[in-house]
Amino acid sequence: MQRSTGLLVAAVLGLSATACGGSAEPAKQPAAGGAEPVTITVACQPAKTAPKERQAWDDDVATFMKAHPGVTVKSTDQQPCFDPKTFGPKLAGGQMETVFVVPVTNYDDVIGKGQALDITTSTGEIKNWNDLRQDVRDLVTKDGKVYGVPNVHYGVGLVYNRKLFTDAGLDPAKPPTTWAEIREAAKKIAALGPGHVGYGEYSGGNTGGWHFTQALYGRGGSMVSEDGKKAAFNSPEGKAVLQNLHDMRWTDNSMGNKLLVGWESLMVAMGGGKVGMMLGAPDVVTDVVTKFKGNVADYGITGFPEAKASLSGGEAFMVNPKATPAQVKAGLAWVDFRFGTAGKGRFDFARGKSIGNPVGVPDNDVFGDSPTGRAIKADRKTNASLPVENYEPYTLAATAIAPKAEPPHAQELYAILDVAMSGVLSRQNASVDQLLADAETKANAMLAAKG
Repeated sequence: MQRSTGLLVAAVLGLSATACGGSAEPAKQPAAGGAEPVTITVACQPAKTAPKERQAWDDDVATFMKAHPGVTVKSTDQQPCFDPKTFGPKLAGGQMETVFVVPVTNYDDVIGKGQALDITTSTGEIKNWNDLRQDVRDLVTKDGKVYGVPNVHYGVGLVYNRKLFTDAGLDPAKPPTTWAEIREAAKKIAALGPGHVGYGEYSGGNTGGWHFTQALYGRGGSMVSEDGKKAAFNSPEGKAVLQNLHDMRWTDNSMGNKLLVGWESLMVAMGGGKVGMMLGAPDVVTDVVTKFKGNVADYGITGFPEAKASLSGGEAFMVNPKATPAQVKAGLAWVDFRFGTAGKGRFDFARGKSIGNPVGVPDNDVFGDSPTGRAIKADRKTNASLPVENYEPYTLAATAIAPKAEPPHAQELYAILDVAMSGVLSRQNASVDQLLADAETKANAMLAAKG
């Protein structure tokens, strides 16, 4: 689903070249110690329209090359870093860069097709490899072999308006931890007056099915069977998701009467200051504030209610199987420096704050509660430009909630479940059982067609 590209960290992509006969470039001299020179091309350099971020990137390139004699880093503009329209064709056509970014939804596909290099023996290039969360590393591991370096990880929580909690007589320092508490809080917020919505939810644009999946995972359900060939959401957990929304909408009247369809619709409503709660990852706070005019002091985020699992998102760096050993070493060293070291590169929060970037939202928990993770969190807090105490409940809860990846053919499944979400939010007499049965039939046909 659409997410803030500023929070999904810039990908590092590389094409390798060495000086040889006929090259337009002058031959390079061997590096100190006799190592052969290597050139890597890294993509996702910030655009010229973001000169401060671009300069920070260029400074990091210069620092990296000084520390790695013989390695030349060439940056190329590539925005967005991950483009689903070109990703598949580039992989299939053998055109992918040396080191490339892969979203969590594509891990299994890329690994299964042999389009990522086994880097099990090269993980030592990532100095803090053992500090990466084990459950996140497991996502890039297949049959005991490692195929990627986790770079971003986030889980869904409950975003809430602290001001509305106070106005409704609720304690913003003690946000809901159960769906029953959410329901009661939503009724009190809706009772504040016209236009107030206790709990906001999507009903279409694939965002309805996306949020259905979030709620389903939290209750312990699954979207598909273990082999991915059959729908599994027509279950007690799936029925509980829809029944709860139906009752909040029609019995409690705490969800308003306007159907929210696309991603932007709920974000606009949240930014308007009259929506009390919604499901979302930490970057929702950043988007609501920076894109939709919300007051930064008003918003907090806490752990997913009653969570047995949380829909996770993120990305990892993978390496082209055609990469030479020198290219692998240089590419992973760059990844380690720019994306895996506390106080450096993307984790240089002091620099980020100085150039005006929002600092403070815990949007990436890839290192968890390891020494590196704790160092990153402390540095983020020290340099925060946002109220980090508002996000502490999420930070405390997130490490104890197991991540669960999006299902295969996620967008197609989300579109199918949009209908069920829209049904319970638009029709008081909607049958939860019938909506899920219809969705199951359509999902099974789609999954069969996909093979």
